[in-house]
Amino acid sequence: MNLSELTTESADPRFADIDKMTVAELAATMNGADAAVPQAVARALPQITAAIEAASERMGAGGRLIYVGAGTPGRIGVLDASECPPTFSTPPEQVFAIIAGGEGAVVHPREGAEDDRQAAAEAIDAAGIGPLDTVVGIASSGRTPFVLEAVRRARERGALTVGLACNPGTPLSGEAEHPIEVLVGPEVVSGSTRLKAGTAQKLVLNMFSTIVMVQLGKTYGNLMVDVKPTNGKLRERAVRIVRTITGAGRDEALALLGQNGFNVKQAVVASRFHLTPQDAAARLARNGGRLRATLGEQA
Repeated sequence: MNLSELTTESADPRFADIDKMTVAELAATMNGADAAVPQAVARALPQITAAIEAASERMGAGGRLIYVGAGTPGRIGVLDASECPPTFSTPPEQVFAIIAGGEGAVVHPREGAEDDRQAAAEAIDAAGIGPLDTVVGIASSGRTPFVLEAVRRARERGALTVGLACNPGTPLSGEAEHPIEVLVGPEVVSGSTRLKAGTAQKLVLNMFSTIVMVQLGKTYGNLMVDVKPTNGKLRERAVRIVRTITGAGRDEALALLGQNGFNVKQAVVASRFHLTPQDAAARLARNGGRLRATLGEQA
């Protein structure tokens, strides 16, 4: 697939005079272009849903979620993965990202790294990718060599593979078991896929990680009960969540959290059943860490 064939690389005549626009005109133009992104994601929802359902099943059996990308898509993968530990208390090795050029490429672009197929295969091997894992390859063009090779190698090792692209009928879609194509069209700045394509990728990864975690029991309703309270703001959030679920006052909620290592779910279970921290933890463990099931409520 040649670059000239990609819609994300084409020049849209509507944006031909952006260098003549005022700041206000250009801001309105970009905002109008961005408004098309959620619609493009909506059209891909059947593909997104199927991929998330398959990934949730494997992660429920102990698998991992791994994003792979180069450049902007790689950085978006790193961003989404890095938010999972504080939000859902996942261990760092459960959800992580592989970016072409290594961790340094997050801050210092290494654009040539996207062509290194050998490095991609080696990264998949080094991560010990296996049958329970889900590898999501992200490439706006759908033809990035690093991503293609990573997905190919992951599938060879038995992993579930997902390909997220912003062009139709790409090599990535052909390589992945679950292709997701979010067709956002040409960019305001031709070929600058950090714009609409990057926004689309962020929206899809938001869905992917969040919905998988909800399926794994990491929320209670819409409450972030697996939050890791590592700072003042998150500790206050933990207090509010315990108060919301238990009806406790602030002092009681603080005491419950303090007794239970600031583990929200454990504090709630200890309060509901008048248990010691050890017994509350054991009861949660018997229910797979799912708070609703531990409280005897129907999902």
